[in-house]
Amino acid sequence: MMNRPRRTERRTELLAAGAAAVTVVLWASAFVSIRSAGDAYSPGALALGRLASGALVLGVICAVRRAGWPPRAAWRGIAVSGVLWFGFYMVVLNWGEQQVDAGTAALVVNIGPILIALLGARLLGDVMPPRLLAGMAVSFAGAVAVGLSMSGEGGSSVLGVVLCLLAAFGYAGGVVAQKPALGRATALQVTTFGCVIGTVVCLPFAGQLVHEAADAPVSATLNMVYLGVFPTALAFTTWAYALARTTASRMGATTYAVPALVVLMSWLALGEVPGLLTLAGGLLCLAGVAVSRSRPRAPRTPSAQQPEVTRGAEAARGAEAGQEVPAPGPDREMGPRTG
Repeated sequence: MMNRPRRTERRTELLAAGAAAVTVVLWASAFVSIRSAGDAYSPGALALGRLASGALVLGVICAVRRAGWPPRAAWRGIAVSGVLWFGFYMVVLNWGEQQVDAGTAALVVNIGPILIALLGARLLGDVMPPRLLAGMAVSFAGAVAVGLSMSGEGGSSVLGVVLCLLAAFGYAGGVVAQKPALGRATALQVTTFGCVIGTVVCLPFAGQLVHEAADAPVSATLNMVYLGVFPTALAFTTWAYALARTTASRMGATTYAVPALVVLMSWLALGEVPGLLTLAGGLLCLAGVAVSRSRPRAPRTPSAQQPEVTRGAEAARGAEAGQEVPAPGPDREMGPRTG
C-alpha cells in the first residue's frame, strides 16, 4: 500500500508529460499553417479569426461539460494571460514574422522560456535545479543553430526584431500569470476565458477580418480555423493541464522542442530538406528538453531485511554483555508498516 501514492504520482507525471507533448506538436504545426493563412490575412485579422474559432469551440465544450465560471480569485491571472498571451502575443508575433525571416523570429522568440524561468523564480518561487538550467542552455544553443540555418540572406528590420522581442515578453508574462490561476480554476476554465478575453482584445481588427475573408482563398481560411481549433483550443488546454502539475520554468523549457518539430514538419509537409546545421540544432533542442525534464535518481530505500540485521547485531551485543534484548512487540515492529 505504500507504493500506491508513488504510483499515483507517477501516473500524474505521465499524463502531464503526455499533455505537454500534445501541446508542442500542435504548436509546431501552427507555424506551417501560419505560412498559408498569413499570405491572405493581416496580423490582427489572423489573430482575431484564430481566437474567435478557438473561443467558439471552447465555449461549446464548457457548455457541454457545465464547467461554469471560474472562481473570483482566478480572474486576475486569467485576465492578464488573456491580454498578454492570447491577445497581445498573437498579434505582435504575426506582425513580427512579416518583418523578419523565420530564423530571426525563432531566435528572438526563443528567449521566452528563459524569461519564464527568471520570472517564475522571482514571482512564483520556482526552484531552478541544475538540470533545468543545463537543459535550457543546451536547448537555446540548438534554437540558435536552427535560427541561423533558417535565416535568409536579406537583412531583418529593427521593427521586426523588436516585435518578436515583445512577443517573447508577452508569452512569458502570460505563462507566469496563468500559473496561479490554475491553482483555483480548471485548465478548461482558464483556457476558455483567457481565449475569450484575447478575442475581445482583438475585436478592433474585426473590420479587417471581414474584408480579407471575402477575398481569401479557402485554404487560407481553413488554416485559420485549424489554428483556432487545434493549436489554440486544444493545445492551450493541454498546456494548462500540464502547467497545473509542474513548474512554469519546466514547462517553458519543454517548448524548446517546438523548433525541432517545425523542422521535421516543414521537411515532411513542405518538402524543405533541412541542412546539417538545422538537424544538429533540432537534436540539441530535443536533448536539452530531455535533460531539463529529467530528475535525479532517487536514493535507494533500505531493504526490508535491514531491521533484521540491526536486530541481530543488537542481540549479539546484548548476549556479550549478559543482557536480555526484549522481543519485538506492537511498539517495536520489525520492518516498516505496510498497512
